[in-house]
Amino acid sequence: MTTETTAFTEEELSQIRSKTVEIMGHLEKKEMIPKSWIRDGHEIDANDQRSDRCMYFDTHGFIKVDQFSDKKEVEALRNQMGSLAEQWDPSSGIDSFGTDTKENRSRGDYFLESSSKVHFFAEPTALLDKENNQKELKPEYQTDKLSALNKSGHAMHMIPGAFQNYAKSEKVRNLVLDLGWKDPVVPQSMYIFKQKRIGGTVTSHQDSTFLYTTPKQSCLGLWLALHDATLDNGCLWVRPGSHWESTRRQFKRNPLHFGKEAVKTRSNEANGDTSAPKFEMEDLDGVQQIPWDGAIPEGGYDALLEAGFVPVECKAGDLLAFNGELDHLSLPNFSDKPRHTFQLHMVEGDRAGVTWSKSNWLQYPAGLPFMRLVE
Repeated sequence: MTTETTAFTEEELSQIRSKTVEIMGHLEKKEMIPKSWIRDGHEIDANDQRSDRCMYFDTHGFIKVDQFSDKKEVEALRNQMGSLAEQWDPSSGIDSFGTDTKENRSRGDYFLESSSKVHFFAEPTALLDKENNQKELKPEYQTDKLSALNKSGHAMHMIPGAFQNYAKSEKVRNLVLDLGWKDPVVPQSMYIFKQKRIGGTVTSHQDSTFLYTTPKQSCLGLWLALHDATLDNGCLWVRPGSHWESTRRQFKRNPLHFGKEAVKTRSNEANGDTSAPKFEMEDLDGVQQIPWDGAIPEGGYDALLEAGFVPVECKAGDLLAFNGELDHLSLPNFSDKPRHTFQLHMVEGDRAGVTWSKSNWLQYPAGLPFMRLVE
């Protein structure tokens, strides 16, 4: 398995798009399954009316909603991000961001403390290493901070303005309820930049790995394109039907570092061996693993298609909704065009009998609840 790829040739782009049309046509014709993912695979009876998009979502694990946001809203989201980046002082805190297992385990306090705040994470290639494990922007990014960023998170939805307005909008609430969620709450939101020419691979993963709930998985991702997302600039690839596979891994707080009691109480205070990594990626028992988890299938686009992945190109304003067990990834941005996205992640709340795992990396301070979409 690998995390390295190269840009597609024009011939390859044509072949991939032709194959994608064929695959998407088969998905449309496939008989819709009579069970609900968010209801833990329970059968849907004849009296339970589901919309066409809900049936497609339950069958394939994702749904694309064309022009979910209009140009005005897309521009407002991009503009608010631009303002936040302009106000950001890199000397007050900065780190890089990547998605392989080593990078996940080595995250530090800046990442940990971003759970209920907005922190900024740069592309590794945009940073210089300084003494005492400190980092700073390379000179060429000192006056163009936005172009250095990989992502910003993880509480964009808690900032008044375009991000919060979108998260609390009636259309978001209606979509989530239509897909079967009963008590949706929002623990996390992110702005992903996928910068032109330097935006890197996001390896194969399931979102429930990072947003784990009990007694069942309940994560829903809303992936909103703020620029056209294409094969050239790193659109999302999904593996239809993979959402019926169990969650394979959990990214969690390491009890060796924090101490078992601190994990139980959701505390950020380290009461264990502080030389141990803060986080660990645990393979879950009794679950069939896949060879490319945390990487991508090796062998170019043929290997991706052979593994069952299909690219989903989007126009700015299009939305992809997918559940937390859908396997997905994105390739680097080799183009001269950016590919910004805004992502909301929600889970079922306690009114639906679902509990946020105390060992999840993301924990809000005591007394601060997740945003609830249905009061």
